[in-house]
Amino acid sequence: MTDAAAVVEWNAMTTAFLAHGAATPVHLGRLLELAPDFAAAHAVKGLFYALLGRRELLAEAGAALSQADALLQGANPRERGLVDALRHVLAGNLTHAVGSLEAVLAAAPSDTLAMKLSHALRFVLGDGTGMRHSIEAVLPHYADDHAGRGYLLGCHAFALEETGEYARAALTGRAALTLAPDDAWGLHAVAHVHDMTADAKGGLDWLDGREQAWAHCNNFRFHVWWHKALMMLDLGRTDAALDLYDSQIRAEKTDDYRDISNATSLLCRLELDGVDVGDRWEELADLSETRTEDGCLIFADLHYLLALSHENRDEAVARMMARLSADAERSTNDVEMRMAVPGLNAAKGLEAFGDGDYHLAFAALSRARPHMQHAGGSHAQRDVFERLTIDAGLRAGQFANVEVLLADRTARRGGHEDGYAAARRQMIARAAASACRQGATA
Repeated sequence: MTDAAAVVEWNAMTTAFLAHGAATPVHLGRLLELAPDFAAAHAVKGLFYALLGRRELLAEAGAALSQADALLQGANPRERGLVDALRHVLAGNLTHAVGSLEAVLAAAPSDTLAMKLSHALRFVLGDGTGMRHSIEAVLPHYADDHAGRGYLLGCHAFALEETGEYARAALTGRAALTLAPDDAWGLHAVAHVHDMTADAKGGLDWLDGREQAWAHCNNFRFHVWWHKALMMLDLGRTDAALDLYDSQIRAEKTDDYRDISNATSLLCRLELDGVDVGDRWEELADLSETRTEDGCLIFADLHYLLALSHENRDEAVARMMARLSADAERSTNDVEMRMAVPGLNAAKGLEAFGDGDYHLAFAALSRARPHMQHAGGSHAQRDVFERLTIDAGLRAGQFANVEVLLADRTARRGGHEDGYAAARRQMIARAAASACRQGATA
C-alpha cells in the first residue's frame, strides 16, 4: 500500500481500534475505498466481524477472507499473517490464529495492530499468561516516542492484572493513560485492579472525572460503566448501581453479547444481594432467545443462558442445551472444546439454578469451576459464575465446601476480601450459630 491517503486511514483505523474507538469502522471503510486491493485491509475487516461473536456475521467475515485471498499475490509476510489469522478464526482455531499473529510480531515486534489483535484473541481464550508473555516480548521494541506505546502499556497493565500482579498493573495502567489519554483499555485495567483488591472506593475515585477516556468508545463504554456499577454494589449503593444500569449500561438495548453479559451479570449480582431489579430481565431474555444457535463463544452462550433460565424460557433453554451438547460432542476446534469444558457443566449449573435445584447447580458449577478460565473474559467477568456457585452451595447447605471456595476466591485476589465474600462468611456464621442454639435446646 503506497497511497498516502490510504496510509493515513490505516493509521487512523489502527489507533481507533487500539482505543476501542467508535470511529474504527469509519476509518476502515475509507481505507477500503482508497485501497480496495489491499489484502490486509480485507483481513482486518474479517477479523473485526469475527470478533463480534455473532453467527450471522461469519458470512461477512468469510467474504472478507475470500477477497483477501484473491489479493495475496505479492503480499508481504505481515499481510499474509493477518489473512492466515482470519482463516484460523473462521475455522474456530483461535490458538492457531494467535500463532499467525505472533509470527507477525516475531518479524515486526512494533506492529501495534498485530499486538492488539493477538491480545484480543488471547482474551477470548482466557489466556492471561500468554497475553502477558506476548506483550513483554515486544515491549523492548517500543521506544518512548512510539505512537502505540501508551496502548501497549494499557494491554500490559491488563495482562499484569489478570496474572495477579496488581501493584504493577495499577502503575502501568496509569502510565498508559499519561501517554494515551483515550486508552480506555488501560483505564479499565486499573479498574480491574481495584475490583480484585476489594478497593471499590478507590476504583470510583479512579474513574470519576475520567469519563472522556471512554466517552469516545464503541460499546466498550458500557463495560466501563459496568465496572463503576460493580464498585457501587460492593459499597452497598444498590440504587446508584441500578441507575447506572438504566442510564448507561443498557442505554442502548443491543443484543451484542458483550452488552448482554454486562447486563445479565450485574442483574444477577444485584439479585444475589437481595435487590429487586423489577422486570429488567425480560428484555434480556427476549434478545437471548434469538441467539440460542450462535455457538460462537461459550462466554456469550452462558450469559444468554443466564437470562433464559432466569426467565424460565424452557423451550429456548432446551434448544441451547441441545446445541451445546452437539458442539461439545464434536470438539474439533477451540470453540467447540470450550463448549465441552467448561461449557456443558456450567450450562447445566445455570439451568439448575434457574430451576431452584441448588444441589444440582452446586455440583455442576463446581465441576466447571476449575476450568472457567477457558471460557474467556476476565476474572471480574467470570466472577458472576463464582458467585452463583457459592450461592448455590449456601442454598444447598454445603457450608463447609462454600468456605473452601470463599477462601480460594479471596486468595486469588491477593488476600483481599470484598463485600460479597464478607457477607457470605457472615451468612455461614449465622447458620452455624443457629444450628448450635437448636442443638442446645433439643
